[in-house]
Amino acid sequence: MSSKPVALVTGSSSGIGAAIARRLSAEGMTVVVNAARSAEAGRRLAESLPDARFVQADISDAGQVRQLLDEVAEEFGVLDLLVNNAGVTRAIPHTDLDAATAEVWQDILGVNVVGTWQTSAAAMPLLRASGAGHIVNISSVAGVRPAGSSIPYAVSKAAVNHMTRLLAGAVGPGVRVNAIAPGLVDTPWTEAFTEIRERVRQAVPLRRTGTPEDIAELVVGLHRSAYTTGEVVLADGGAHLLI
Repeated sequence: MSSKPVALVTGSSSGIGAAIARRLSAEGMTVVVNAARSAEAGRRLAESLPDARFVQADISDAGQVRQLLDEVAEEFGVLDLLVNNAGVTRAIPHTDLDAATAEVWQDILGVNVVGTWQTSAAAMPLLRASGAGHIVNISSVAGVRPAGSSIPYAVSKAAVNHMTRLLAGAVGPGVRVNAIAPGLVDTPWTEAFTEIRERVRQAVPLRRTGTPEDIAELVVGLHRSAYTTGEVVLADGGAHLLI
């Protein structure tokens, strides 16, 4: 059992998830790092953080989700914060309908929507046991505006946003549920987006793209905001203000 608050961050071996794990650890939380495939990077991150541990699990697999939460329950007995960060996408032009196959839809929805749902549901007893449990879903501006790396990805994030509001209404007052919808953030996923990155930097009011640390800071802020639930907070440098 941990004497400190416990956070589970899915998909946290790199990028936004890793920044969130580091930031929560700096806030004094015990962090459970998770990844489906990047086990070596996940273990390295966990080893670099005080009291952290790594658990490998694919959140699209219900059995692995149960095992993940069983391990959290066995070691800590409680969960104060779940950050549903794990997600996948495919870069498919919106006009290329043939490329957005049923398999692509199933893969993306399986992680981004079903995985987020079944991780949240499996974590609920531990979140309720904390007395003030909190879920933060990492969504995307693509779930708010008609944009994104592919139509299946954008639809999946719109579903996460609506799930956030529905779940917040269902599990209060003991558990809060919020979401963050980032715009373009500089991560390994977006390294090749050179042209898009420059367009964003020239167009958005804040004249820059986001960093993983920007999103991590917002996770901390939402976690501290005890009277906030059911919100989807945009973090896009003001891109949503553009016509």
